[in-house]
Amino acid sequence: MKILLDTCAFLWFLQDSPQLTPTAKAHIMDPANEVYLSAVSVWEIARKYAQGGLTLPSHPSSLIPAVRRNSGIDSLPLTEVDSLAAEKLQLFHKDPFDRMLIAQALMGGLAIITADRAFDPYPVRVIW
Repeated sequence: MKILLDTCAFLWFLQDSPQLTPTAKAHIMDPANEVYLSAVSVWEIARKYAQGGLTLPSHPSSLIPAVRRNSGIDSLPLTEVDSLAAEKLQLFHKDPFDRMLIAQALMGGLAIITADRAFDPYPVRVIW
């Protein structure tokens, strides 16, 4: 299965937080799955860190690639097609980062690991 991590799911995974459900963690850890972190989430993390709204054990520029590499999580680039698809989505969810993740999941046939119930109105598989 191809899976896209929501930004919070990735942060909870790297912190080994109990907020990440056992089901979500099992899907991330399953070697049969292709797990992705979007460039959109990387930008969101870096932005929040730079603004002082997010505390991390080290700078995102070294932390994120290390966690991805050690966990077998691949990077998912943002494409022009994804960007245009995001603008066609109904405005159930107002967060532009999340709307972009939804578009990427829809365009790439990925399920999304997220606790965010605002994803529910969209025709994307949510794992939680």
